[in-house]
Amino acid sequence: MSVVRRHNVRQAGDSATAMVFAHGFGCDQNMWRFVAPAFEESHRTIVFDHIGAGGSDLTAYDADKYASLDGYADDVVELCRGLSVTGGVFVGHSVSAMIGILAAKKAPELFESLVLVCPSPRYLDDYGYVGGFTRPQVEELLEFLDTNHMGWSQAMAPVIMGNADRPELGEELTNSFCRTDPDIARRFARATFLADNRADLAGVTARCLVIQSSEDVIAPQEVGDYVHRHLANSELVLLDATGHCPNLSAPEETIQAIATFLRGPGGE
Repeated sequence: MSVVRRHNVRQAGDSATAMVFAHGFGCDQNMWRFVAPAFEESHRTIVFDHIGAGGSDLTAYDADKYASLDGYADDVVELCRGLSVTGGVFVGHSVSAMIGILAAKKAPELFESLVLVCPSPRYLDDYGYVGGFTRPQVEELLEFLDTNHMGWSQAMAPVIMGNADRPELGEELTNSFCRTDPDIARRFARATFLADNRADLAGVTARCLVIQSSEDVIAPQEVGDYVHRHLANSELVLLDATGHCPNLSAPEETIQAIATFLRGPGGE
């Protein structure tokens, strides 16, 4: 099966510069439906599903390969090479921000720019580092997911989304989580919440934008500040938006931040 079919790739626009959008845990390419179209005139936009998500080929899922984020990063490299991406833009939400970092280090020619939406290199607190979660909290979260995927989805999605005054957003994320194969979700959760990619921030040559929500229980502001400080060529934008999914809850503000960044230093 071709990489396009395997990852349920959708493309739009005919620019020479590609813009690749990658979704977060428990989601699929549909999370970009309000953002990606804004760039179709200026870029060749590419949306896709990670293996195990959305319309991807579930038979391609390999538990050993995807036990760490490196497996997903290898997919991004293969996909982008298969689509002749060079000097492009990678836009990664949540865990896909770190997947994009890993992919960019494996194949620096692919991306000139990285847009990291609500990134976190480590979710666990550590000495001198605020990740947002203690180890007992993460272990409890993973145990809950192991024993009750549906209940976990219904409980966690509204918290992750934030915006309690807009319950339809939490409902959409809940439905997305519930559509994910429970076994794959459990493995992806471990690969995500137990990862430590802090050292991978060093040596990134691409120009980077860190987009941080003003309130985010999954990736608090200290995490966005940390990522910005440890990426040599980065900018940090703090959105007025709240919650972990501004690409869905505040698409116009997200679009504006990305567009200004892509216009270059001083772009208005």
